[in-house]
Amino acid sequence: MSPTDPRQADVAVVGAGPAGSTVAAYLARAGLDVVVLEKSAFPREKVCGDGITPRGVKELVSLGVAHPESDGWIRNKGLRLVGHDRSIEIDWPDITGVPSYGLVRPRQDFDEVLARHAAHHGATVLERHSVTSPVVDDATGRVSGVTAAVLDERGRKTGETLTVNAPVVIAADGNSSRLGLAIGLPKRDDRPLGVAVRTYYTSPRTHDDYLESWLELWDGEPKRSNQLPGYGWIFGVGDGTSNVGLGILSTSKAFGKVDYRDLLLKWLATLPEQWQFTPEFQVGEIRGAALPMGFNRTPHYHHGVLLVGDAGGMVNPFNGEGIAYAMASSRIAAEVVLQAMAKDDAARERALATYRQAVAAELSSYYALGRIFVRLIGNPRFMAAITRIGMPRPMVMRFAVKLLANVYEARGGDVLDRLVALMTRVVPGRTDLTAGPAARVRA
Repeated sequence: MSPTDPRQADVAVVGAGPAGSTVAAYLARAGLDVVVLEKSAFPREKVCGDGITPRGVKELVSLGVAHPESDGWIRNKGLRLVGHDRSIEIDWPDITGVPSYGLVRPRQDFDEVLARHAAHHGATVLERHSVTSPVVDDATGRVSGVTAAVLDERGRKTGETLTVNAPVVIAADGNSSRLGLAIGLPKRDDRPLGVAVRTYYTSPRTHDDYLESWLELWDGEPKRSNQLPGYGWIFGVGDGTSNVGLGILSTSKAFGKVDYRDLLLKWLATLPEQWQFTPEFQVGEIRGAALPMGFNRTPHYHHGVLLVGDAGGMVNPFNGEGIAYAMASSRIAAEVVLQAMAKDDAARERALATYRQAVAAELSSYYALGRIFVRLIGNPRFMAAITRIGMPRPMVMRFAVKLLANVYEARGGDVLDRLVALMTRVVPGRTDLTAGPAARVRA
């Protein structure tokens, strides 16, 4: 049930994106009083490719979110890779415990579906409440709640505030994470960052059984005269439009020095005219967002606050995917919180602190491997070489999909599964348990 008074809760969740709504649903379903504070109002737009890999589908299934095609969930079979004048379609691997299909669902209503799911299970979801500061216990230094400014329909402060007192606070407030900064956790500058831009076009490619990823981007005057930095995607949304965008990594020399919107338009100018990726068919503006990768804000538990999703830098460095890992980290956080709430105050703090180890055990080594990968592909010659070598060889590309999408058998499986599992085991990743170099100075 929802708490009768939102000023007092078992758990306060800051942000109602995929991470915040997921953890809220799990905790409310288990009987805890949960208050979620979201600065926007639904429906709201978020910059995203709208693609969900099988890892994300697994989290939807675990959360109990139905996703029939009749309700606008568009299924896909796998990944189509394009590069070196070739394209190859690789089906999603069929592995234990993970569905063998992906989805496309626009963020315009995906986040609202999850928020309403949390509310259905008893969480109190308060829209237009922008958290401005943590409530800190002077005696212990722990965060014991948050204060939010109440906003009007235009996003302006009304002058009214709400303080939610809670023994556990969860930061799910995205890449910028004002709450994370407020408790002394800035972004780590030793971790990769990505920037993505995207828009929509009315296109005959709206119905596509595969997510399409372009490993090479070229400008259009003359065609293929200059290779552009980054990677591109074309995802059919199924409603008459396609989501088209590109991403650039911080390891690229072009990062922060180019007009990303212009890069997208230059690449699109090289694509077939019949796909309709031209201004007269554009739907909405080109929008961009940062992609916080590879645990770029740590530790993930600090002074009573658990960081989930983008607030903890959970985006996969290999492919820029954030939804699956936002939901996975929130599932882990919910398990830790439920166990901690069953203990007395002294033991509760120790139990909450185990979230650091729990999330690291699932993702740390894989993300450490991803950080190595990001450094390598930041060199355009390396990227060109692996594209040239890999594209003519289906087995190499199947391996690439298993690695990049994190869909492999951790134990057993075929030789490709065993190779990916070995790579993730030999790369140490436990530095993610501590604060980064920049975080040692308290904000």
